[in-house]
Amino acid sequence: MKEYQFSVRVRYAETDQMGVVYHGNYAQYFEMGRVEWLRNMGVSYKWMEENGIMLPVVSLTINYKKPARYDDLLTVKTVFKRQTSVKIEFDYEIYNEKQELLTTGYSMLVFVDMKTSKPTIPPSYIMDKLADL
Repeated sequence: MKEYQFSVRVRYAETDQMGVVYHGNYAQYFEMGRVEWLRNMGVSYKWMEENGIMLPVVSLTINYKKPARYDDLLTVKTVFKRQTSVKIEFDYEIYNEKQELLTTGYSMLVFVDMKTSKPTIPPSYIMDKLADL
């Protein structure tokens, strides 16, 4: 599964005084997409952390095309881009109910050993799942 989509409705608390989604909230939408993408691959963040692996974001790019507004039903598309040695990369697209592209994004994360706080190659259970992609 190279991509995963889910829907989320914009809550009032996620908007600013202009009634549009506050720019910082898009990073949360991307995180939700990434977490669900991994879950659908059979890997949970919780399980990784319980087994000594963190996956912090080291790079994040967000491009705003059109605003999302309160009560919009958004579709967040998360696309696996690549995995190299200690890094994994994703692209994102967010659409409204009219299928208008609102936002695009990119993130790079690094697999980190929680004991050493140093980058590490992904564990074999993750590598096996990513190998087919």
